[in-house]
Amino acid sequence: MRYISTRGQAPILGFGEAMMTGLARDGGLYVPERVPAFTREEIAAMAGLSYEELAFKVISPFIGDFFAEDELKGLIAKAYAGFGHAARAPLKQLGTDHFLMELFHGPTLAFKDFAMQLIGQLMQAALARTGERITIVGATSGDTGSAAIEAFRGLANVDVFILFPHGRVSEVQRRQMTTPVESNVHALALEGDFDDCQSRLKDMFNDFDFRDGVRLAGVNSINWARVLAQVVYYFHAGLALGAPGRKVSFTVPTGNFGDIFAGYIARKMGLPIERLVIATNQNDILDRAMKTGEYRMTGVDPSYSPSMDIQISSNFERALFDALGRDGAAVQALMDSLKQSGGFTIPAEALKMLRETFLSGRASEEETLATIRSELAASGELLCPHSAVAVKVAHENAGQGMMVTLATAHPAKFPDAVEKASGLRPALPPRMADLFGREERVTRVPNDLGALTSLIRERLGK
Repeated sequence: MRYISTRGQAPILGFGEAMMTGLARDGGLYVPERVPAFTREEIAAMAGLSYEELAFKVISPFIGDFFAEDELKGLIAKAYAGFGHAARAPLKQLGTDHFLMELFHGPTLAFKDFAMQLIGQLMQAALARTGERITIVGATSGDTGSAAIEAFRGLANVDVFILFPHGRVSEVQRRQMTTPVESNVHALALEGDFDDCQSRLKDMFNDFDFRDGVRLAGVNSINWARVLAQVVYYFHAGLALGAPGRKVSFTVPTGNFGDIFAGYIARKMGLPIERLVIATNQNDILDRAMKTGEYRMTGVDPSYSPSMDIQISSNFERALFDALGRDGAAVQALMDSLKQSGGFTIPAEALKMLRETFLSGRASEEETLATIRSELAASGELLCPHSAVAVKVAHENAGQGMMVTLATAHPAKFPDAVEKASGLRPALPPRMADLFGREERVTRVPNDLGALTSLIRERLGK
């Protein structure tokens, strides 16, 4: 399996190189040269597999011979051993044809654990072969950072620096990033919003002297291995609800487009997905782009669902790449326009393809709170605000067939919003009950590339 950049100018890499590289050297994102597909019979034969067995079946075609079969199976088993539910991603029924897939039973109570726990195992195994040491720098709107820290804390050959927007994550999210005691973990509160964090991260990758000098690696959803790990739970839900004999639709709360892009890959692999529905909060650039054809940044307003407070949806570039016929130069032109003028017009043929593939909707702040209240009354399910955004949009797109809404975080990660909506303050699981008593370690940093690279070099002694 070979990987190419969405901008067409970076070296073609194998799986291991693409995973360790993260962002391509031309600024693009790596995607597989081709997406392997299963036959209907092969998908039917997956019914009844454990989550770990299914993960091996789904991801191994993308990995090639980088890991031997037994080694890969062992790494997958380690990745999910710490999850708090035997089904890993259990389904809860909300209505006759509506199911909630709970993706918050991992160690940090968010869907990012499915990818981060696996990529942590894969990277650690790859580094053990070479004895190399890498520097992981990540940008987070809340959940990626804590999941990355949990996956890499204490490892001997990895240093982890996580950028998060100061004052724009929930207290639980912040404390999950700032309370680990391991010396290889560094939480950096950046003055700005998530898009600023993500921009500085990309700037670091595009500073090749710095990138090569500190052996920079990325674990944001720009890393293909992150997307690949998330493909698995689409198959998991589809099979549980009757695939391949029955089509299933998915509604996904998304800001950076990575989670729903994983659903797109599952569909290309042969999973019979009828509809993929993008759910956005008040920072609705993806919904606006789908409806108007204009991808235009308008600024970020803090919301009850902070992990979706994004205007630069990195993984949308991967969808555009396919929609533009895999024309790297055309993608580069759109990304240049985004950087220079804050937006671009999606070409007509590309927009047609995107609209044939994705539907979209949004939820206001008031609608988010109202959905938390109404769903609690209707089904007894207490939703986090991100999941509530998706449930609201899923109801608007209900039709014939099964709908699965992705519940991306435990409600206890956003207790203030949940309590405001429902009157109930969700408790953290017992293993995290002392979170608010732990000492925090955090460094506040300016929104400045030079200051960031200097700090990282200083911490690394380089």
